[in-house]
Parts: sequence; C-alpha cells; structure tokens
Amino acid sequence: MPTISRITTQKKNKHRFNIFITKDGNESYGFSVAEDTLIAEHLHKGMEIDQETMDALIKKDNLHKGYSLALHFLSHRMRSTKEMYDYLVKKELDDEQIRVIIARLVKEKWLDDRLFAEAFVRTKIETTSKGPLLIKKELMEKGVSAVEAEAGLRNYTFDKQVEKISKLIIKKQNQRSKASHKQQINKVKQSLLQKGFTQDAISDAFSNNSHDKDEENEWDAVVYQGEKILRKHQRKWTGFELEQKVKASLYQKGFAFDDIEKFIDIYIKNEDDSGTKE
Repeated sequence: MPTISRITTQKKNKHRFNIFITKDGNESYGFSVAEDTLIAEHLHKGMEIDQETMDALIKKDNLHKGYSLALHFLSHRMRSTKEMYDYLVKKELDDEQIRVIIARLVKEKWLDDRLFAEAFVRTKIETTSKGPLLIKKELMEKGVSAVEAEAGLRNYTFDKQVEKISKLIIKKQNQRSKASHKQQINKVKQSLLQKGFTQDAISDAFSNNSHDKDEENEWDAVVYQGEKILRKHQRKWTGFELEQKVKASLYQKGFAFDDIEKFIDIYIKNEDDSGTKE
C-alpha cells in the first residue's frame, strides 16, 4: 500500500503542505492539503494511505481552497449569491463544489441576498444619483429576487427620492443652456425617469422647487435657436412661408408664442422692411 514518505511546507504559503507518496519503492508527489486538514486527518510520515482516501482528501482540500477563495472575494464587499456562483465558476470549480460552498456560506451568514440588497441600496443612495427603479433593475441583474430587492428598497423612501431629485433640479438650473425653458424642464424630467425615479416623486419635487423662467436667458435662447433656423430656411423660403417655417420650428422647441412673435418682428419683418425701403 502507498505510504506517506515526506510532508513539506509550501514556499509561498506556510499554511499549506505537500504530501509525497512512496509506492513500490518510488517516491512521487501525491497531493497538497491545508494545515487544518493535515491536523484533523492526523497525516504523518510513514502513514499508509490508499487511493480512495487520497481522492477524498483531494476533494476535501479543493472545497477548502474554494471556500478560501470565496471568503477572499467577500473581503472587499458583500456579494449576492449569483455573484458568488459566477465567481467560483470562473475559478473553475465544478457545480457540486460550488453548491456545497454556497450552502456553507449561506449557513454561516456570509451570503444573504436580503442583507446584500439593503447594503447595495444604501450605498447607491449615498454615492449615486440613481432612483429606486434603476437600482432594483441592477439588483435583479445580480440575481436578487424581486421580493428581496423590494425589501432592500424600503430604505429608499418617497421623501428621500424627492430630496435627491430636488438637488438634481437645482444643479441643472444653475447650468446655462441654449434650449427653451420648457425644453430644459422636459429634458430634466426625462433624465430623472432614465435614472429610475418614479413619476410621482418627480412631479412632487418639481412642485416643491421654484423653476421660474429667466426672461433674459430665454430670449437669448430664442435668438440663438431662431437664427440657426432662419439660416436654414432662408435658402428655400421667403416672406410669409419663411415666417411660418420659423414659427413652427421655434414652437416645437418649446418657446412661448410671444417670444416667437418678437423674434419674427425683429429678425424677419424688420429685415424685410429695411430691404423694401432701400
């Protein structure tokens, strides 16, 4: 029967040991084990060991290495069960080993998708401008069930949504734009929807925040957009047709009728009158 001939400490890890086996007078490397396995199994030089026992020890050691990898993966941050499964697959563990390791992690409370969801939501609230709908989507992409995602999102209250949206509205208001006031508001609302905020929270935040139109900025935007439109249509249209084309384009961009008429009077009619007088 094969016999353990030598046990040596690994150079890169003093808590792991190489086991050498002698069979028929020839020594060869057999397998390696962790320190706790060495002690628990009472492995020692001169011990007889059959192939079945070696296979069992190798399987046990592979589980131990997989479990250690899992703990290292968890040392950076909490993980969902799916994230852990995908990680262990990448580390080339077989499905049976992965199921055993994950079951142990769940039992020892290292893995808990509900607690993971709660922590994930808290982090997103504190560090991002994302709303609950987008966060829920990200949680489900990480394998968290809809029920557990909803449980985690209880911390993202309606009031917290409104507060975060209000800050984003103020930030956007401080940015100058060449778009109409109406277009700017619609753009902000669309952006908030894409970030995952609910329609009710967006409406509430806008009703709580002053977003009056700055008449000077609005007129600058009318002139900027109007001149671009005018240059485009002057190549093909004149007179009444030109006025209608410019009016329609400015109206589509969200400008008020009075501002549009003012632009037409100054930049089209006055120019036509000047040309007639000459």
